Amino acid sequence: MKSALVLFAEGSEELEAVTIVNILRRGGVSVSLAGLTGGALRGSRGITLQPDTTLEAALNQEFDMIVLPGGQPGTNNLKADARVLQLVKKMHAQEKYVTAICAAPSVLATAGLLDGKRATSFPTALNNFPNVNLQASAVVEDGKLITSRGPGTAMDFALTLLERLVGAAKRGEVEAGLVR
Repeated sequence: MKSALVLFAEGSEELEAVTIVNILRRGGVSVSLAGLTGGALRGSRGITLQPDTTLEAALNQEFDMIVLPGGQPGTNNLKADARVLQLVKKMHAQEKYVTAICAAPSVLATAGLLDGKRATSFPTALNNFPNVNLQASAVVEDGKLITSRGPGTAMDFALTLLERLVGAAKRGEVEAGLVR
């Protein structure tokens, strides 16, 4: 069974995190929603989520994909955590999927993963990274680096992630069930 780690920090975008976890689980992916800290965390819109595990516990496991939701100050909290930066670098070096949406592609850029790569993000999130080949598409793939723009593109992003992990047929089955 394919697996994904979705990180959630205080101030992360709830809509993105929940959409991604929901779609991947519908498609049969084993998903761990990991909080940067223990206990319930309040998202960027004041919704409290209870992660399945902590990042510390998840570091001892292997995953096929890591997903970073955006939102503020969640993205800044992810970016400030050395464990997150080390983990995305490690997974990229292992040729695993490293993905981010909204402001979170800036975490990947901070880790040096987007230099010379095609990517997208929430407008202005990658302004301080001139070496990124910024695109305007809803979802941008450059090898196993996948980025997306924001809450409005979360469904497209999640379905793309599902397709990369388990194939187009499963994506089609899940998407049909969503009555999209």
